[in-house]
Amino acid sequence: MTPHAPPIEKGSPVTGPSLLEDVSLPAAVVFDSALAANIAWMQRYADRHGAQFAPHGKTTMTPALFRRQLDAGAWGITLATAVQCAVAFEHGVTRLLMANQLVGAPNMAIVAGLIERGAEYCCVVDSVANVEALNRFFAARSLTLPVLIELGVPGGRCGVRDEAGLAALVAAIAAAPALALHGIEGYEGLIGGEHAADAVRSYARRLVATLRGLMDAGAFAGRKPIVTAAGSQWFDLIAEAFDQADLRAHCTPVLRPGCYVVHDHRLYRDAMAAVKARHADLEGELQPALAVFAHVQSLPEPGLAIVALGKRDISCDPDLPIPLQRHRPGEPAQPLRHSTVRKVMDQHTMLAIPDDAELRVGDVVSFGASHPCLTFDKWRQVLRVDDTLRVLEAMPTYF
Repeated sequence: MTPHAPPIEKGSPVTGPSLLEDVSLPAAVVFDSALAANIAWMQRYADRHGAQFAPHGKTTMTPALFRRQLDAGAWGITLATAVQCAVAFEHGVTRLLMANQLVGAPNMAIVAGLIERGAEYCCVVDSVANVEALNRFFAARSLTLPVLIELGVPGGRCGVRDEAGLAALVAAIAAAPALALHGIEGYEGLIGGEHAADAVRSYARRLVATLRGLMDAGAFAGRKPIVTAAGSQWFDLIAEAFDQADLRAHCTPVLRPGCYVVHDHRLYRDAMAAVKARHADLEGELQPALAVFAHVQSLPEPGLAIVALGKRDISCDPDLPIPLQRHRPGEPAQPLRHSTVRKVMDQHTMLAIPDDAELRVGDVVSFGASHPCLTFDKWRQVLRVDDTLRVLEAMPTYF
């Protein structure tokens, strides 16, 4: 009886290392040169502002990228769930910043196990009810759980909204022997509107002022409490607020953008342009490193190409995929000018093309995405390639 072969993952090299000739497409691809440049650029940025750096791992959930970020100088890795923290720990990440509430006994059990095995872990809290539940669970395990208070914004996600809520939360933590208050956390990414930049600056000042007030009141258990925020859109404004010599001397500022590692072709491209507009002297910039490659499978009528790519392969939120280039083995890549994605279905993309487009069935088209998180989570592996489209590594993901 012939033994069963393991299933082939989509986007796998089959006959060799050439992306165009040897890989089962579609495939999610990370360009090595842009990846390395992005990791180095953001680490330098944090270093220049005197901040620690804990990039958000939920973007990629790719331990091979976590390792590169840590090797470049990252202080730790930020995660969003207990399971994500367990994945990171099993792949060698020992400092875990969970920028989310820890809710539910099974998730608490996962975290307790990580702490018992030596993980340096903290999560965020924003309610007395959560504090009390955490205290009961971790006291029963004879463990101390480090926590950060999350400061929210009106209309945002989680987080304490006012001073009364903050005071009640501080008191609840002080009365919870299994919890230790280690700092303040926030997320500014949902702040929008016409005067968003000013609102983000104001929020960052609130984070710092709250930290200082609680330090003066002796509320923190740690010697240098943490103050942390910064997604991939407003990281410069958060860094400015944290970049104070006396603040760095007495606390630990932590920046945690995640999407920067592969950047993107629209949402964060535009955010990077805004960062550079705010800082004319800023050297260098982030580069798009992620693309998805797929075959043209049909040219059924003039002006229309059907590409073997779908919602299961690439993000369509907040923007439809962006066609980048046409690729053929042995030929230079050609830009796909005046071509736009009309519609994306489960396994097909309808690509509107000009009448003079030089596309053939079997050609390969590369697409960029807007907001990389929702492309990574469609893949069990992504391919790291060099500038010649030679596959250097298949990097497993763990969503």
